[in-house]
Formats: sequence, C-alpha cells, structure tokens
Amino acid sequence: MGRAFEYRKATKMKRWGHMARTFTKLGKQIAIAVKAGGPEPENNPTLRALIANCKRENMPKDNVDRAIKNAMGKDQSDYKDVTYEGYGPHGIAVFVDTLTDNTTRTVADVRSIFNKFNGNLGTQGSLSFLFDHKCVFTFKKKDGIDMDELILDLIDYGVEDEYDEDEEAGEVTIYGSPTSFSDIQKHLEADGFEVTGAEFTRIPNDLKAVTPEERATIEKMVDKLEEFEDVQTVYTNMMPEEDTEE
Repeated sequence: MGRAFEYRKATKMKRWGHMARTFTKLGKQIAIAVKAGGPEPENNPTLRALIANCKRENMPKDNVDRAIKNAMGKDQSDYKDVTYEGYGPHGIAVFVDTLTDNTTRTVADVRSIFNKFNGNLGTQGSLSFLFDHKCVFTFKKKDGIDMDELILDLIDYGVEDEYDEDEEAGEVTIYGSPTSFSDIQKHLEADGFEVTGAEFTRIPNDLKAVTPEERATIEKMVDKLEEFEDVQTVYTNMMPEEDTEE
C-alpha cells in the first residue's frame, strides 16, 4: 500500500479514537449537508457520503436520523468551515480543520493551545504548500474488476492514477482533486460500487522525522486541540511512528 494510505491510517486511528467525539463531529457535518442539500439522502449526494462514513465509524442509525432531524430545526446553528494553521513545537506544521458557529471563540481556543506549546498560529494559507488537499473515496471492490481499466476511466473524473487496495477488507481507496468530489461520487454510484467512505483530507508532502520525546509533545498538543468541540481534524507533517522505526 502507498505512503498516503499509511499516513491516513496512522492519523485516522488517532483522530477517531474517542467514539462520542467522533459522533459529535459527524453530526455537525450532517447538519451542514442537510441545510445545503436537504434531508433526503437520495437527493443529497453529500449526505449519502456522510451516511457511509457514519456506518464506517459504527455510528448508530438512530444517531444519524436524529442529526438529520435536528439539522432541519429553525433554531439550529449555522456552522462555518474554517481552517487554522501554524507551526507547533519542534517546527512541526499543524493544520486544524474546524466547523464552528462562533469564529471568535474558536480562534481564541486554537491560539491558546498554539501558545501553550510555544507554537505560532499563522495566516490562512501560509502552510498550504506543505499539504496536498485531496478527496478520498473507499469502496467495495467488485469481483473480476480490472483496476487498471477502472482507474483509467476514473482519471477523466479527476482521480489520481495511484490507489490503495485493502485485500483483507475487499476495499479500494482512491484519491482525487477536492473539486472533483461530486463527479467521482456520481461515477462510482452510477457504476454500482458500494461507497463505504468519502471525505476530504490533507496529506503532508514533506514529512518531518521527530524523536520519541518530540513526538510525545506534539501528540499532546494534538490531543488538546481535539478536545475542543469545534475542531474536526488536526493534521501534522510529523512522520508516522512506523516509518520512524524502520
């Protein structure tokens, strides 16, 4: 499997470590999707993709239905997708994706953690060159499918020519441009593939090695950031531990 898959696997295992926190984050994403495209999954491709993510994270159907119902309420907050970025301890680049209904509160919370760990919160876009922004789809592989032919077909829809295959789970993960999310999803669904996960992610293009002591400090900072309800995902360009040990 490719480096992108291994990096995503290492960070995903950490960021989705607490079930209650995961469900809260998915609930916010559902709220945005419902307000943008309606509560019916068959008419809302973004909501369909999120429901697949919920199933993948074992979020109960009742929780999903409740999140959709709550999103339709007039008193529900309007969330904004805001990204914060800067350098954490030991020169590690840190990206913080948030969904917030109060940017003043959120930036204050994020800045406080950067300051606590002697980091520097930068301006939006200042570290974008260190991360590749991608959309990621995972789907069940069909029997007898020729992956090379499938990828050649999907390239026309914005998919990259590299993919990762999990033979044990019988799943394939593909990567593409974020602007191609809808086109890729439509094509996979039209061809009858069962999409089991769809998301946006940031993959560092310049991984930085750290010592065990430095890793402990950086991970502590990430943990503190993820304690905030507004924070969706924290990305760093710290080299995964498995690569460090090789």
